[in-house]
This record gives sequence, C-alpha cells and structure tokens, in this order.
Amino acid sequence: MTAAEDPIDLLARALAQTAGLIDGVGAEQAGHPTTCRSWDVADLISHLLWDLRQFTVRANGHDPDFTQSFERVEEDWLHAFEAGAEKLVAAWRSAGELSGTIEAPGVGVIPARFPVDQQTAEFAVHGWDLARATGQSTAGLDHDVARTSLAWAHGALRPQYRGSEGDGRAFGPEVTVPEDAPVYDRLAGFFGRDPRRV
Repeated sequence: MTAAEDPIDLLARALAQTAGLIDGVGAEQAGHPTTCRSWDVADLISHLLWDLRQFTVRANGHDPDFTQSFERVEEDWLHAFEAGAEKLVAAWRSAGELSGTIEAPGVGVIPARFPVDQQTAEFAVHGWDLARATGQSTAGLDHDVARTSLAWAHGALRPQYRGSEGDGRAFGPEVTVPEDAPVYDRLAGFFGRDPRRV
C-alpha cells in the first residue's frame, strides 16, 4: 500500500492541512461568516475540535454521541487542534487492520476504511470552508486528500441526507461545478457549497 493509499496517512495529511489553516486565522476573523451552515469562523473551528473528540471515540471502538452539541472555543485553537489530531491518528494506528470489509449496523457491509475516509472528508471540506472564510488560498491544498474525500462522498452521501439546515440536514443540495474545476471546488460543490460565491 502506498502512502497515498493508506487511509490513516491521508487522514493525518488532512489534519495537518487543517491545522495549517487554523494557524492562518487571525483573532479578528473569529466572527467572520463561513460557507458552512450558520456558523462563523470560531463556531467552525469549535466544531472541528468537537469532531476530533467524537472521531477518537469511534477510532477507539466505541460509539460517539453525535447528539451532543459543541461548545464554542474562543482561543488557543491551534494547540487544541494539534493535540486532538495526534490522539485521533494514534487511535487509528492502534485500531488494527483497515483492509477488507466490516458489518455496520443499519448499513450493511462497508469497507473497513470507511470511517477513516469519512473523517478525512470532514476535515477536507471544512478546511475549504475555513480557507474561504478567512481569505486563505485553496490552490495549494492536498489533492490526494480531496480526491479520496470526493470518492468517498460519491459512494456515501445519499440524497436523503441533503436538505436545509432548518430541516436538520447536514448537507445542502449539490451545487453543479464544471468537471474541469479545481478538485476542492468540485468537493465543495458536492457537499452543497457554491465555490463561485465570494
């Protein structure tokens, strides 16, 4: 398995990329709006910190409680994110073999790497959200991370998961993006963001 094919390696790269974007956020940008639901920048980063905790529970073989809401974090984002990312990657490294398939309750048989790719996609998309909200370039973002995330999403993001925030849906309707657009714009569009909006 090459580095680009290793799901945990790709997750680690997505996390490092997100940490770099968090490091590029100025304190004065905390209240800036984002392309992600009704969250501002501080809300989005707080959600990412919550993701790390929930995803680590999953990597350790337990069921996360996604009904919990995140608490808004106002400072020390980078240190908190890097510490949480290290724990998440270590948990997956200790989780065992990720080749083959597993039985998921209520879903059926899925690739064993499915939850890792799901987490990679979460950080890839929200990294794009954060970059756009804070004026950081998306041109240099990791294309392997985006391609893996988009492939996962095409297989997993079903129409019934899409809708408005008011209806409690996590993802908006797909936004059509040209096939030759940058891969992160295509990823954002598939997750319901419009990359043409400034």
